[in-house]
Amino acid sequence: MPKRILQGVALRDARDKTVIVRVERRVMHPVYKKFIMRSKNYAAHDENNLVKAGDVLRIEESRPISRRKRWVALFDGTQPSPSAGEAEAPARKAKPRSAPATKARAPKAKKKAASRAKAEG
Repeated sequence: MPKRILQGVALRDARDKTVIVRVERRVMHPVYKKFIMRSKNYAAHDENNLVKAGDVLRIEESRPISRRKRWVALFDGTQPSPSAGEAEAPARKAKPRSAPATKARAPKAKKKAASRAKAEG
């Protein structure tokens, strides 16, 4: 039987050679027939400590590695991690804002009165 492969987001990478991955799936509600998101956290083995929190990665089912770890992280490093990508990303040019309007805006009460006067005559 082939090993299952799931895709998720790394939540925590504080432990040595372990990463906590949140995997989300869509499930139809039995009564309302609306799709809802269900998530589950898996502890995955990360031999070289490559995965950082926020990375999108795939995990593969494996033999039991420890009490909670039954998955292995398949992180290829091709997807930029959000934590590292911010520093390496090119700076965006700020769009110049248009100059503020020179006309002073009338309060709403005056506008309403003026529109009523126009409508009446």
